[in-house]
Amino acid sequence: MASLVETRGLTAFYGDFQAVFGVDIRLEVGETIAVIGANGAGKSTLMRSLAGVIANSAEMVLHRGEPIGALGAPDVVRRGIALVPEGRRLFPSLTVEENLLIGSYGRQVVAGPWTLESIYALFPILKERRRNPATALSGGQQQMVAIGRALMSNPDVLLCDELNLGLAPVVIKDIYAAFAKIKASGAAIIIVEQDIVQALKVADRIYCMMEGRITLTGRPSELDRADIHAAYFGAGTHELA
Repeated sequence: MASLVETRGLTAFYGDFQAVFGVDIRLEVGETIAVIGANGAGKSTLMRSLAGVIANSAEMVLHRGEPIGALGAPDVVRRGIALVPEGRRLFPSLTVEENLLIGSYGRQVVAGPWTLESIYALFPILKERRRNPATALSGGQQQMVAIGRALMSNPDVLLCDELNLGLAPVVIKDIYAAFAKIKASGAAIIIVEQDIVQALKVADRIYCMMEGRITLTGRPSELDRADIHAAYFGAGTHELA
């Protein structure tokens, strides 16, 4: 049976600069994986490739066994893969509710658990602030809007790129607490994280990247700090099934 999402020898470029080299990852139904690594490791490039923001060869990215690497972002969203981008990328001229509604436009015919009301149940503060300009909210509340916007497409894959950048620990805790409900809705999740401890808490499996390559794979219960430190900072390559 095909994985929900899989990359096969994925390479990705920004212009003439190659950022990802032959990356193989897989995501199964109902699973959460975390991609960890330092700045410049290629994590965000990987996520942008999965989301169709960066075009690749079709066979380098598979969704339910079908090649999608050459599809653009709108078509990837229609297939059920939604990105919460690094930096949130909200529309400053729109309200919270308008930003959320934009997320539903790409998959209007898809029924699912996520509606305005279910997003407001997940993040109650957004209902209180729904008429406010989205960028007038705190950083944590803006991140909730970005997650809610992605969920409004009722994806089966949610891609979360660096959710915790610039946020206070208590806010990060609240955001990650929502992941149990997101998984319970049926969505599988890929998280990009620099915070190793947070990644180990939420992930079923870990991929570590350095300089555009996978340097470690495994389940949190199988990995020790020495393995992770070596893979993160560069003392060899390790693979744990």
